Amino acid sequence: MIIRVETPQDYAQVYALHDMAFNNKDNESALVERIRKSDTFVPELSLVAVEGEEIIGHVLLSKAHVVTPSGSKQEVLALAPIGVKPSHQKYGVGSKLIVEGMKRAAELAYPLVLLIGHPDYYPKFGFVPARSYGLDLKQFLVPDNVFMVRELQEGQLGTIQGELQYPACFMG
Repeated sequence: MIIRVETPQDYAQVYALHDMAFNNKDNESALVERIRKSDTFVPELSLVAVEGEEIIGHVLLSKAHVVTPSGSKQEVLALAPIGVKPSHQKYGVGSKLIVEGMKRAAELAYPLVLLIGHPDYYPKFGFVPARSYGLDLKQFLVPDNVFMVRELQEGQLGTIQGELQYPACFMG
């Protein structure tokens, strides 16, 4: 398996992958397409896991903002979605995609990655509950333990505070 940056030639396979991974119920495939067409898309942070000619996993990190109490905006990343073909789940494909995505995002000097995700899965990648670090989320009503953050640049966790605002492309 190799992990590489997604290319336009991969788009159809990635769309089908998310449909399979999410049973077409969460519309993650359409979310990926909306993000790609927006100014929040970071092409080098749309990664695919490939076995032979087959795409078996995809992770997307895109730009979002934390609006500080003073009203300024701090650019951060949102991790969503991540999908793995059902036949390849539970083999570490998603984990490898997340680790590689975090590495590349840190190299691009983004300060934080935020997500809404399973509280038993994401802490193993360094994610912690975001609200305990002065971050809030009001666009989606989610419990504290599923709204998480990971520091990419040392000293940013707890320094950047305010409300995470997902871009319009996340709203459908």
